[in-house]
Amino acid sequence: MEFAGLVNDIQASAIGEWMRSSLKAMPVVEATHVLAATMVFGTVLIVDLRLLGIPNATRAFTRISDELLRLTWWAFGLAVVTGSLMFAANANTYVINTAFRLKMLALLAAGINMAIFQGATLRGVGGWDVGVAPPRAARLAGLLSILLWVTVIMLARWIGFTKGYNFVVPDDPNIKFDF
Repeated sequence: MEFAGLVNDIQASAIGEWMRSSLKAMPVVEATHVLAATMVFGTVLIVDLRLLGIPNATRAFTRISDELLRLTWWAFGLAVVTGSLMFAANANTYVINTAFRLKMLALLAAGINMAIFQGATLRGVGGWDVGVAPPRAARLAGLLSILLWVTVIMLARWIGFTKGYNFVVPDDPNIKFDF
């Protein structure tokens, strides 16, 4: 099956139809998506700020990470489910939306950043867990994570204001500035 056919099938699905036709589905799902995304960003931000040494390094990184990342994963799963429901309602519109595509790339980049941090940098956490500034690689991962998640949030808001537009600038926009 080709990509365009898959996207059409998603939009034509019973879930897509339900999301479009229900008066309550979209607002409830969207509000839940925003709350889940807020929880993801909030918990990730606390962990990333600890990597940056803010406010200090006296509390164990592993303790902060263990306490918060369970919430992060739960909220991320909820955001994926609710985001998928919203996507199903207008799949053909979202796949051509530049802001949506960029958001997906930013999410992928955030995931890659986390995987590299977990697979490489976190291995040496015993040497900097408490009372020592994290190594440069950990600080860089934290800073990059914050920047990527802020980008995801900005692009998510951009989607809401550009739904249906693909940002192509016409060859002759014929813009007049009459005052």
